[in-house]
Amino acid sequence: MKIINKYSHLNGEEYLLVHKNQLYSEIQDIIRSVDASKFRTKISKEKGRIGERLYSPGEINKEFERIFSTKGWKSERRSFYVSDDFQVVKVIESMAFDEQRQYLESINKPLIYSFNQTDFVKQGIAVEVQLGKYFAVTYDLFVKHLSFYTGGLIDVGIEIIPSKAMQSHMSSGPSFYEKEVHNVLRHGRTVPPVPMVIIGIEPSELSEK
Repeated sequence: MKIINKYSHLNGEEYLLVHKNQLYSEIQDIIRSVDASKFRTKISKEKGRIGERLYSPGEINKEFERIFSTKGWKSERRSFYVSDDFQVVKVIESMAFDEQRQYLESINKPLIYSFNQTDFVKQGIAVEVQLGKYFAVTYDLFVKHLSFYTGGLIDVGIEIIPSKAMQSHMSSGPSFYEKEVHNVLRHGRTVPPVPMVIIGIEPSELSEK
């Protein structure tokens, strides 16, 4: 795979270059080590594209998971309680799980459990490889990375998504780099309030054409 572009949000990349440069290089090396041409195995059944050979998101994801795992990256879950009371949310969001419980019980609020889980975490960096449905990318960018950041579990979130060129050779549904960067920029440069790097990737064979 080839990195075609990167967007640094709230100095996410700058933080990595200064404080986690070796880890950031490792992530980029992992991306480059994935040979997507091996996973152009999905035969389209969509109208107008019947018989076309497409990239398989599931198989590419498995390859990323395999390589990240060999480098010591692990999935991590953040458990928390939710509330529809703004004042309560402001208090509990930065608390540890047990502290949230104690506080909610002390003010007689219901204990409504939830959690977020991210694909790969190592040394305070969270990485999501998102080649699936478009809504999953939005959830990662505006909910999941923020949850782990405010919970003190990460310093930077990284989102790896296909370029428009790659998305054109996938089944309908996945989002793409250019669109998701646009979605972040139109909210203003401080939303979401978490340092992130959005990385656009595509198979090397597409770039060579």
